Amino acid sequence: MKRLYTTTDDFIVFVDDLSVGNHPDSWLSHLPTTRMKDVCFYGEGGRVIFFQCNFTSFLQRLLEEPSFLFDAYGIGVEKFDKVYHLAAIVGGRATIDGDPMKVALDLSIDAQLFYWACKHKPNKLLYPSSSAAYPTKLQTADESIALSEGDIDFENLGNPDMTYGWSKLTGEYLAKIAAEHYGLKVCCIRPFSGYGEDQDQTYPIPAIAARVARKENPIEVWGTGHQGRDFVHIEDVLDCIALAMDKISDGTAVNIGSGKLTSFREIITVLAKHAGYAPEVKPLLDKPVGVHARYADTAHAKAVLGWEPKISLTDGMLRVYKAACESCPN
Repeated sequence: MKRLYTTTDDFIVFVDDLSVGNHPDSWLSHLPTTRMKDVCFYGEGGRVIFFQCNFTSFLQRLLEEPSFLFDAYGIGVEKFDKVYHLAAIVGGRATIDGDPMKVALDLSIDAQLFYWACKHKPNKLLYPSSSAAYPTKLQTADESIALSEGDIDFENLGNPDMTYGWSKLTGEYLAKIAAEHYGLKVCCIRPFSGYGEDQDQTYPIPAIAARVARKENPIEVWGTGHQGRDFVHIEDVLDCIALAMDKISDGTAVNIGSGKLTSFREIITVLAKHAGYAPEVKPLLDKPVGVHARYADTAHAKAVLGWEPKISLTDGMLRVYKAACESCPN
């Protein structure tokens, strides 16, 4: 949102029920703010418009009353230019494994979004899929490969990661249908393990960073800690999204990752080095861990988009560590 505000003069409408995350009052407080009914307007001319509500309810009202934004709030939107569909139930590994039917609600969110988009026809739609869509048989301790876009084949599907992976596969299929049958310009991305300074602590990197900031010893890690992921900083993810939105329109997907497999024990080592100590690692073997090894082949992103990540793991983890120290109680 911050990047969009500084790179465009367009009006920006965003919808969030804040089931996770913080109200924009806390991170757009530097902008002038006005309110009308249940909607917040930020910035000069009120061009950032926030609706705090359920996303599917917002879409349903748009379908039933196409002019409701103008009728209720005077927002003169006849057609959306770019739509970034970031609404999803994830909740980290605990929710993916512990409450898979809750996560399956993503199927209905995506279906309603694509139904609306095929009628409204925005100029471009971003659908964030996930590395969880890849077949889990390619991510085991005995067999793990750098996952390339072609490893997902709709004519010969492998089992993805739980209902979250299935929902993302279905979303990609809907993107394909929307592009082929309705002429919708759609870009799909498959981010791997994105991280950043503002990430919720239901995700592993900020949770581990908080433990390191408190200089806990031992440091607890879910599973053995030898399981690995492809960690890519959110700033690099956003750079790739901007390029993908410019260059991909046919509903196909592109990986966003570093191309490197890093274990959680290695993450602890990098963060602890920033903190100046060497803690022991305490495995929590009763916690869910997902697949053993998941990392990206990034050749397609480089060839099609000319994109490569710029922020190294060491520099990215330093940013996260400093943010954790700032929020750590004295």
